[in-house]
Amino acid sequence: MNQLKQLKKMLEDNMDMFSRALMFDLAKNAPNAFVQELGLILHDVKEAISNVKSWMSPSSVSTPLVQVKGLTTSKIHMEPFGVVLIIAPWNYPLMLSLQPLIGAIAAGNCVCIKPSELAPASARLLADLLPRYLDARCVMVAEGAVPETTALLAQRWDHIFFTGSTNVGRIVYQAAAVHLTPVTLELGGKSPCIVDASADLKIAARRIVSGKFMNCGQTCVAPDYILVDASIEQALIAAFKEAIVQFYTAYPKNSPDYGRIVTARHLQRLQAMLAEGGEVVHGGLAIDVNDLFFEPTLIRCRPDYPGRLMQEEIFGPILPIIALPNLLEDAIRFVTARPKPLALYIFSDTKASVERIVESCSSGGFCVNECVLHLQNSALPFGGVGESGMGFYHGKFTFECFSHHRAGLNKSKVFDLDMRYPPYTDSKFSKLRTLL
Repeated sequence: MNQLKQLKKMLEDNMDMFSRALMFDLAKNAPNAFVQELGLILHDVKEAISNVKSWMSPSSVSTPLVQVKGLTTSKIHMEPFGVVLIIAPWNYPLMLSLQPLIGAIAAGNCVCIKPSELAPASARLLADLLPRYLDARCVMVAEGAVPETTALLAQRWDHIFFTGSTNVGRIVYQAAAVHLTPVTLELGGKSPCIVDASADLKIAARRIVSGKFMNCGQTCVAPDYILVDASIEQALIAAFKEAIVQFYTAYPKNSPDYGRIVTARHLQRLQAMLAEGGEVVHGGLAIDVNDLFFEPTLIRCRPDYPGRLMQEEIFGPILPIIALPNLLEDAIRFVTARPKPLALYIFSDTKASVERIVESCSSGGFCVNECVLHLQNSALPFGGVGESGMGFYHGKFTFECFSHHRAGLNKSKVFDLDMRYPPYTDSKFSKLRTLL
């Protein structure tokens, strides 16, 4: 409890310093830094302080009649794994380091955090502040790049929590397998967004643009591509353009609310993807490698588009739009033919269509007539499925993620029924079959 309170104090004492670090790393201004990261971390640590005593209390479960119900108690005890490793990414460098840390501390673990070297200001600040506020015997920060991460993964941990790409997730999983270390993998994937003809296009466009282009598109649950009813494609594109200008002005480079790409290498990757084809209908021209600026871009693609835009997670401010003549059936076939995504977004006012899509298309999570906001509700588990990840966290689920669920049974000595012991006569067997 003291460590959690100290973590809360660290956030409150240094809010401005954390904001400046995010501005340096990703050009997030103070409002975006608070809404996208710092406010969520603060909410989670307050929630843990308020609830950790109840979370860690043993929970009673039912006992079968054959074990003499009433004279036997069965409980689940929450036990810390031990010493855990948290490997955080660069796109939300503070939130994705500290949210898992909160749950790991609440569960009673010692923790090593490996922040991303691609967000150097955030990593340095964590390395500087955490030892000042928390017990350095229990929580440490390991700075560095690939060699340091590789060395860390070679150690024996009691649990590894990794957030990042699917490809690196495979490497982490292989390293963990050497020691049979349990893992939580928060990965990514191409999260589809389906918009049918019944949707409110103005609201849909505003919410999709907000979810796609916040943090300059560098969000694991950002809508990765649009599947739209062909009859409303042009109207949706017009609504997208209007929302982009409304949010970021006609010159997003000058908008204080529009971020930057993390490195020149990542920006050049986006440029190469865009150059592979498709009809750019908005943006795609104002790109400044020196300023790491890449403007919000809309591109129309065919359903059979062969380029990387539809093969890889984009992780940037490019939004492919694919029109389908028979949206419901075509969209379901399109999504289910690909790896299961981290998120699924549906914009529709037709209940039957929404239910059909949700039942047919598996995903880590989903939103109806909204984007991204499911991860802000700590009462909902957040995680992937299949190639988009394994395990889940947020709120109490983070505490459980870092806890061993230990079974415990306590039996009274008042009765010691003979029927449970050999030799099993026909009479004993008959009674046992009745009780089970």
